[in-house]
Amino acid sequence: MLNRFARALFTRLLTPVAGFLLRLGISPDVVTLVGTLGVSAGALALYPTGHLLAGTLVITAFVFSDTVDGIMARASGRSSSWGAYLDSTLDRVGDAAIFGGLVLWFTGDGDDRLTGVLALACLALGAVVSYSKARAEGLGMTANVGIAERADRLVAVLVTTGLVGLGLPVVVLTVVLGVLALASLITVVQRMLEVRRQALRSAPPASP
Repeated sequence: MLNRFARALFTRLLTPVAGFLLRLGISPDVVTLVGTLGVSAGALALYPTGHLLAGTLVITAFVFSDTVDGIMARASGRSSSWGAYLDSTLDRVGDAAIFGGLVLWFTGDGDDRLTGVLALACLALGAVVSYSKARAEGLGMTANVGIAERADRLVAVLVTTGLVGLGLPVVVLTVVLGVLALASLITVVQRMLEVRRQALRSAPPASP
């Protein structure tokens, strides 16, 4: 949903930033790498110590690199399979750091095991969501279905975590993580069914 309605807006807003970085001679791959390092550092240094608001602000400051590097690649004519692969792979690293940081806090000094377990479920299921699509494409099929896209999951967890850092009850984050885990599970099932449908349609008819 957010991919459809917000991408055009953020592209317009961040295009001048992308142009400035290109004029400095910075490559899209460098932006991708720096963005992932920033997200990971913010999540793993601040979330496990209970600095939920500060961690969210640092992560948010770097997470837009995911849009900036794409704009830079298109504007400079450097779009490539390598760039797409690097971006997708490092996205998974950043996601793992965010949910991993929450797991460390809530199973440690945060002392809320249910929230920690749900954050771990989101981490694991988010990886399966991504793999289910990548594996389908590796087999020559598509799995562009599902109710829990990466952008939706990321915005939901970052906004709620930041608000908890401002004083919102932790139970709100617990509920959001539970919903995200369920939505991710449903997405995995939807993608499996879609790939199964394509596989059965393309299978040769059985011999009489």
